[in-house]
Amino acid sequence: MLKAELRKEYMQKRKALSDDEAFLLSEKIFENFIVYFKPLPGQKVHVFIPIQKFKEIDTQLFIKYFLSRNIRVFVPKVVSTELISVEISADTKYETNNWGISEPVSNEDSGISDFDFVITPLLYCDGKGNRVGYGKGFYDGFFETIPAETKKIGVNYFNPDENIDDVWEYDIPLDYLVTPDEVLSFSGSSE
Repeated sequence: MLKAELRKEYMQKRKALSDDEAFLLSEKIFENFIVYFKPLPGQKVHVFIPIQKFKEIDTQLFIKYFLSRNIRVFVPKVVSTELISVEISADTKYETNNWGISEPVSNEDSGISDFDFVITPLLYCDGKGNRVGYGKGFYDGFFETIPAETKKIGVNYFNPDENIDDVWEYDIPLDYLVTPDEVLSFSGSSE
């Protein structure tokens, strides 16, 4: 299927979830992430803040866990047309931007790029790690700035069942996908 078709289909599937279903599925995704990746104190995790109106995975579960265990947390913020990484703490102040996304007030880029994990938003991911986002290309540009060994991890309510037919040469695939049911590795193994 084409990205535009998948984007529309999976936005509808997400909207069909009740708030309770979305939260319970988010909890399972969070648990699968923790069990599989076992993040440690001192590691650096880049994780998105969920857009509530789009029923994104509730990454606040991840953020609270990481902060409580001295795992460094960085969140994306779009400044002009660039995605920067802002380090956050329990005391970080937030504001809502024009798209209705909660983000840190600070516009200070951490300058960090050697993350251990980048937890990535998406609408769909196929069985090869190709992702469909919202079509703005921010994460493809961001992926170009991080080391190849950084684990790029998508989180989604749904398992892959369709191939993406219009993958572009500049699209950078994910390394893993965490769903409520499993963790898929695109290097050949899954759990």
